[in-house]
Amino acid sequence: MDLPFRPADDVLAQPTRARIFALLGELRRGAGTEEIATTLGLHPNGVRVHLDRLLEAQLVLRDREKRSRGRPRDVWTISPQARPAGEPPTAYANLGRWLVRVVQDAGTSPADVEATGMRIGRDLGAAPSEGGFEAALSALGFQPRREAGADGTATYELRNCPYRDAVAADQPRVCGLHRGLTVGLLETLEPASELTSFVPRDPYRAGCTIEVRSPARHG
Repeated sequence: MDLPFRPADDVLAQPTRARIFALLGELRRGAGTEEIATTLGLHPNGVRVHLDRLLEAQLVLRDREKRSRGRPRDVWTISPQARPAGEPPTAYANLGRWLVRVVQDAGTSPADVEATGMRIGRDLGAAPSEGGFEAALSALGFQPRREAGADGTATYELRNCPYRDAVAADQPRVCGLHRGLTVGLLETLEPASELTSFVPRDPYRAGCTIEVRSPARHG
């Protein structure tokens, strides 16, 4: 995986920690210390040290999973508050802008892009994961903050836009892709829920809002 260059004082400047953080983002679910160590070919004791450092930096969360025998198992996930420092790889930003240009040149309409986003969202939601819709938003890098309403709605404020450069190039299409992706995720992760509002904002300031209504919450 192409990891960005990071300043020396950044927690993720250490290559092993960067690999662990990237793996948790790719899994989009909680993972135990042993699983992380096995996947990356590392010793569990060393992985624990790195995870504790990521925990101190508020990049990951630790849950204690009780078992019928032995000590509780640590389960690690990406924190919704995660704000990894450093500049993103320029190749990713350029790729986003280039793909927008390809879509524009092909004359693909925002509606067609949104339909593609729905298919992508369904694929993402169908992958094995834990934590539901909010966890999926966190894994995608949106840093969601959820606020429950009294009428069965939940509003998610997205405090980061991982697509900011592509949005700046073509907001209708890129935000349409994200809206479709959101609908697709909901269809698979919360099939009883309905997207009732999707409000894009300035991608460099973030703060886009997603409102979801669930009969279960209302009931």
